[in-house]
Amino acid sequence: MASLRGNGSFRAYWLGEGSALAGSSVHAVALPVVAVLELEATPGQVSLLTAAATAPAFLLALPAGVAGDRWSKRRIMIATDLASSAAVAVIPATWAAGAMSMPVLYAVALLLGSLTVLHQAASIAIVPELVEPRLLHPANTRIASVFSVSDAVGTYGGTLVVAVAGAVRALWLDAASYLVSAWCASRIRPSAPAPLRRGGMAGAICEGVGFVMRNPLQRPLVLSLATHAYADTVVVTYVAYTLLTRLDAGSTGLGLVMGVTGAGGLVGALAATRLVARFGPARVLLAGFLAYAVCGVPLLIAHPGPVWLGVIALAGAARTAAAAAAGTTQRSIRQLTCPDRLQSRAQQTSVWLVAGARPFGAMTAGGIAAAFGVRAALLAGTAAYLVPASLLWASPIRHLTTMPTPRKGRPDAS
Repeated sequence: MASLRGNGSFRAYWLGEGSALAGSSVHAVALPVVAVLELEATPGQVSLLTAAATAPAFLLALPAGVAGDRWSKRRIMIATDLASSAAVAVIPATWAAGAMSMPVLYAVALLLGSLTVLHQAASIAIVPELVEPRLLHPANTRIASVFSVSDAVGTYGGTLVVAVAGAVRALWLDAASYLVSAWCASRIRPSAPAPLRRGGMAGAICEGVGFVMRNPLQRPLVLSLATHAYADTVVVTYVAYTLLTRLDAGSTGLGLVMGVTGAGGLVGALAATRLVARFGPARVLLAGFLAYAVCGVPLLIAHPGPVWLGVIALAGAARTAAAAAAGTTQRSIRQLTCPDRLQSRAQQTSVWLVAGARPFGAMTAGGIAAAFGVRAALLAGTAAYLVPASLLWASPIRHLTTMPTPRKGRPDAS
């Protein structure tokens, strides 16, 4: 595979994954609308719906990693896409039959969350099977760029479709997007996978987690991601609340900030390869994590008014740009330094740690806000953004001036 441009499998991959993400963004808009407006859900029921959608990320991440390493990643992607399409279609079908209820939404949210975990365990780990090692970082940056566009198109397009056709009917688009993704996945031709080892689930999980925690590059990367997720959850818990209350931004102002912030991700993904080539992966990673702390300051000191709202939006765009550049870089480093037979388990170890950190971040935010106020919670979370950068600075990552070159066979430790 000489280049990404001539790589038909990679093109089919990102088209399919982008389609599925756009569809998922539609149901992220439509599902709460169905619950609140169609079924008159209480706040407690909305909270339970969110929990049903997010709990599988922690509960199933490690077993999904084992599945991704033991079986064909391509077949897992196709099967989970088809199952997701059927799961989403249950909502408009039961609505048409007059049988839609909150338990139906809980079941669909839980099933979709579980299928997403299994799908991503395969879809992220399959990238090294589609491109040469020297093209892995450009491939990840292109994927991130497409995903940024798909997420925005899905969110804003979904909002429009919900407004015009209704939330329930909009879910047919989501179901169709999964079918497109499944067809695209059927078109990819990954390289021959590494020989798979059989054995117990627990032993396979321990092998993957053990590899990550022993590897001098993998360990600081996943720990920095987990601590960042904790700090970010502390902050994100009260961002919208602060904009709507203390800063009187209103729904329009909130939408403006979210839109501009999201655009930064596309810019960062497009620039990531050049930034790494010029400054090295260590500097890109450190700058990406530090940007969160620096760009969080405007929200702490802002006052009501359009000028401060613009400053917060631009700071958010700069933060997500830095995060996209750092995110594609760390993922590429982890893939390059991981044996083929452990790709999915290593990836899912990171997912598991990040998913486990988020509930603790939410509880921390609530505890600090209850005791000292919302601004104190934002200040604590912003300060905690310095921890992941400190972990990277104290690790061998700091000395990376170029992307690591995998040795033949990608050994278990480096």
